[in-house]
Amino acid sequence: MTEELDKFTLITGLFGGLALFLFGMDLMTAALKRVAGEQLRDVLGKVTTNRFMGAGMGALFTGLVNSSSVTTVILVGFISAGLMSMAQSVSVIMGANIGSTVTAQILAFNVTRFALPMITLGFAVAFLFKNRDWQDYGRMLFGIGLVFYGMGLMSQAMVPLRTSQVFIDFIATLEIPMLAVLAGMVFTAVIQSSAATTGIVIVLAGQGVMTLETAIAVAMGANIGTCATAGLAAIGKPREAVRAAVVHVLFNVAGVVVWIMFIDQLSAFARMISPQSDVPRQVANAHTVFNVANTVLFIGFTAQIARLVEWLVPDKPLSEEAPLTPKYLDDGLLSTPGFALENARREIGRMGDYVDDLLVKALPTALSTSRRALVELEEMDPPVDRLHRAIIEYLGRISLMRLSDKQSRDLLQLVSVANDLEHVADRITTDITISARKRLDEHAPITPEAARRIRAYHAEVALALDQAVEAVVKENVELAVSVRNKKREVVGMSRNMSREWFGQTQGHQKSALMGYVREVELVEILDGIFKIARRIARSQLEPDETPADD
Repeated sequence: MTEELDKFTLITGLFGGLALFLFGMDLMTAALKRVAGEQLRDVLGKVTTNRFMGAGMGALFTGLVNSSSVTTVILVGFISAGLMSMAQSVSVIMGANIGSTVTAQILAFNVTRFALPMITLGFAVAFLFKNRDWQDYGRMLFGIGLVFYGMGLMSQAMVPLRTSQVFIDFIATLEIPMLAVLAGMVFTAVIQSSAATTGIVIVLAGQGVMTLETAIAVAMGANIGTCATAGLAAIGKPREAVRAAVVHVLFNVAGVVVWIMFIDQLSAFARMISPQSDVPRQVANAHTVFNVANTVLFIGFTAQIARLVEWLVPDKPLSEEAPLTPKYLDDGLLSTPGFALENARREIGRMGDYVDDLLVKALPTALSTSRRALVELEEMDPPVDRLHRAIIEYLGRISLMRLSDKQSRDLLQLVSVANDLEHVADRITTDITISARKRLDEHAPITPEAARRIRAYHAEVALALDQAVEAVVKENVELAVSVRNKKREVVGMSRNMSREWFGQTQGHQKSALMGYVREVELVEILDGIFKIARRIARSQLEPDETPADD
């Protein structure tokens, strides 16, 4: 009965501690991303062609958010948006491995005694404060406390393992480096946390159950196992996501291959730079040295690695049947609303480019005599509808997260802009095509002079729509003001055309009159699109800058 009780205590202590560790990590990371996510994104976005700065940014970002997977997901968005090259992202991914060692360095301290005070204070701050940022600070502290407390529970649960012959025999098999690497890789892939694996290794090594050499080999395997998270996240994603995941895998596997024959030397170096009796610190330092050395070793080959990955994962053309398949709506970013909203903004930019192109193509079709061209114009609307639904559904899922006041305003703005763009597409593919068919049925001609004036007016409207979308995507207030100020010029063009047409149709035959009706109708449709463009631009302005009238 006692033996069964010991087994029960061991299992519940080990896995209960692991559960608290993982839950605390998730809670801490989620709170940190909400509090500082947008600032961290801006920091990461400042990576230049300097590969060392890229590695430093990757290390800083990953060390703060404690997730190399989050770093990889954000990089995918930057690459897709053209803000970063594949070669630049390679150095950031290398730096992310250095950042992932921060947790191990912290856990190597005797942090268990701080666990309950941090849990108590963190809960009090999260529960008592009404300010959302302070609540998140409390959750961060609470999460860190749970991580430390979970480490303590696992450490206590593993004490009896020092006298278990079965466990001692199992650990003895891990003295073969390849088996230790495999064990670390599999365990990390299952629990999807290299920090947890490294934490357990630090506990085992600290209690003398596992040698430093074995602990280092298991930690190396954890470096490969953590790639499983990025790999799973890349399934079904754009080629940029797959390439980033492949870089992650290649770099980590190559690092292990290089170092697996030098574990003894790495162990000796870790003992030399660490206190002799502090085995947990030796494990943490070996882990850091391993990742820093790999970055130094491979950072000179970022361009070559990028070319290799682009060769292994070549570009795949988009299907013509689905030209507006969502590209940036990554569910993996929903836990970080700031990043998710930024990607939704990029997706709206793609939708806006398509709709603007649709508007450019609409006028030649409307002025032509081809009914087939009208059908083709109508067939360009369903892709817009599909992407619009995907964007709205994605924004709906973001709205279920905890949002700051600014994020809530941004979300409402993006919903409004997406709806406006879908409305513009409907005006083009429905209203313009209906008007053009009426003109063809009535055999109503459009004179060359009228066509010239309509083209000039259409060009101004198309430019306004393009600039309005760009103002939203780039959050450019000056461009939004420029679109808003086009009202007098565009309205003046419309009034002048109406007066000239009315004078030219007096005393003319019925067909000329019907032509005038259709010309005015087309301009009114374009005028409606211009008003929507101004509304899109105004959404980018601060409330006190927004004019009271249209």
